[in-house]
Amino acid sequence: MSQDFPQVGFVRLPQILSVIPVSASTWWRGVKSGKYPGPVKLGERTTAWRVEDILDLIDSLSKKAEGV
Repeated sequence: MSQDFPQVGFVRLPQILSVIPVSASTWWRGVKSGKYPGPVKLGERTTAWRVEDILDLIDSLSKKAEGV
């Protein structure tokens, strides 16, 4: 995982896409379908995701890839 990825707090989409190899449009489709966690609005034009939700997603994707 990227060394710049925090362990607590919030992350913006570019940070997420640096550790989950999908395009922005694929990410947003996944959010809409429920495959990926939903965002939190931090302001009128600021969208972010809870780091804990993204780390849980990475963990579940890793387990799925391993066949667990």
